[in-house]
Amino acid sequence: MILILLGPPGAGKGTQSQLISERLGLPQLSTGDMLRAAVKAGTPVGLKAKKIMEVGGLVSDEIVIGIIADRISEPDCAKGFILDGFPRTLAQADALDELLKSKGRHLDVVVELKVDDTKLIERIECRARETLAAGGTVRADDNAEALKTRLIAYYRETAPLIGYYYAHRLLKSVDGMKPIPEVSRLVGELLDQFQHA
Repeated sequence: MILILLGPPGAGKGTQSQLISERLGLPQLSTGDMLRAAVKAGTPVGLKAKKIMEVGGLVSDEIVIGIIADRISEPDCAKGFILDGFPRTLAQADALDELLKSKGRHLDVVVELKVDDTKLIERIECRARETLAAGGTVRADDNAEALKTRLIAYYRETAPLIGYYYAHRLLKSVDGMKPIPEVSRLVGELLDQFQHA
């Protein structure tokens, strides 16, 4: 099974990806992790990415797709994988479709974690307060202002994918505002139905 998790920053995509990965035994592919691994391994695509990253540039879609192409050719991806944080744009979604077709594979399902933006911002603020009260440190981008900026970018660049995947009959939505175990249960039920369909 090849699946994508969609949703705004703070919706819990990383958490749910991890839980699905454990449940189905599928690797969770995060573009950030894959980029770092490719750079560290010194692959041809990784070396290209390294040059760009060293000067603070943004890695092109072509390079990211190259890194994904290398990664999904590895044996642990034979039964499928979960894409976390990719695609982010319609151009990336098209490039991913082409890549999968070229490998004789296809996307099975896109799970959208639906959230209420106002409650999401409250959730981030509450989480930051709890972390500070417990004596922990809060990530620099884990505050309401940073989240608002990231939400604007999400709605501008990534939200159009909801319509794109809906039109391709791949989109399934889950209420991402419920507690983590409940969201996990709903996602699990959805994927079970899909596996037995």
